[in-house]
Amino acid sequence: MTGVARDHGGGLDAAIAEFGGTRNDWLDLSTGINPAPYPLPEFSQNDWAALPDAKAMVQLLSAARVFWGVPDQADIIAAPGASALIARQPALRPPGNVQITTRTYNEHAAAFRAAGWQVQTAPADTRVTVHPNNPDGALWDGTGSAKLTIIDESFCDVTPDQSYIELAASPGTIILKSFGKFWGLAGARLGFAIGHPNTIAPLRDLLGPWPVAGPVLRLGMQALTDSNWARTTRTRLETDAARLDTVMKANRATLIGGTSLFRLYAVDNAKNWHRHLARHHILTRIFPYSDTWLRFGLPGDETAWTRLAKALSSAP
Repeated sequence: MTGVARDHGGGLDAAIAEFGGTRNDWLDLSTGINPAPYPLPEFSQNDWAALPDAKAMVQLLSAARVFWGVPDQADIIAAPGASALIARQPALRPPGNVQITTRTYNEHAAAFRAAGWQVQTAPADTRVTVHPNNPDGALWDGTGSAKLTIIDESFCDVTPDQSYIELAASPGTIILKSFGKFWGLAGARLGFAIGHPNTIAPLRDLLGPWPVAGPVLRLGMQALTDSNWARTTRTRLETDAARLDTVMKANRATLIGGTSLFRLYAVDNAKNWHRHLARHHILTRIFPYSDTWLRFGLPGDETAWTRLAKALSSAP
């Protein structure tokens, strides 16, 4: 269906319309985006004026191959965000049945349904798994088989040892990667599909020429080659996730799971908590299928931590 709003984090404009304030007044904890993003390089006027350079794309994909340890037999496609790849993935096979586990990122099912597929939880020739899962952080155990398996690893950069990147060498498997989450630059709109050349070739055709903006090609290449930043960031995110768990436990919330980019808690009434925090201009994430699940991203600085603690002190 077209024109139907989907359930997402990041709905700050809607929150402002209901609870007031401006964007600068709000602390948006509704997403799983790194709140301390990778520093932007200096951009020239030519970066914005010229068409994206083919050499810059090669450099970006080479950096991605090294960063993720992509097998030699696998190919890589860069796209304007992982969401652009998710929207196009149903075109890889004729419409049929696709297996997608419930309580996961909803764009996969929405994309397949829009293309005339039937979405089910039972095994099928096509399947999608989100690893780690959003919103509970559960890891896929790697079992089962399908003619086409899509593994969405948008949040796996915080736990690179859990990646299934080695499967990308096999026909019929695609690994999706998101730049915006770990590097905290969702506005750059950069994502990757990694898989056997024959498997992902249709995606390249669907994206057309110049799928990634010129400045983003350079930004992505620089970020993917900065291993020191990645290592330091993983440590900081783990520390902050543990800190958030401590804060929430002290306020009667029970940890369900998550990653070091987002945490999922059980509370007595998620809608009440969500609205209470919104009145303090703090945006969290609730889910239409659960009355108790409440998801938080990480505060980015001490001011944000203090705001959250103060709001939680009077939580329902």
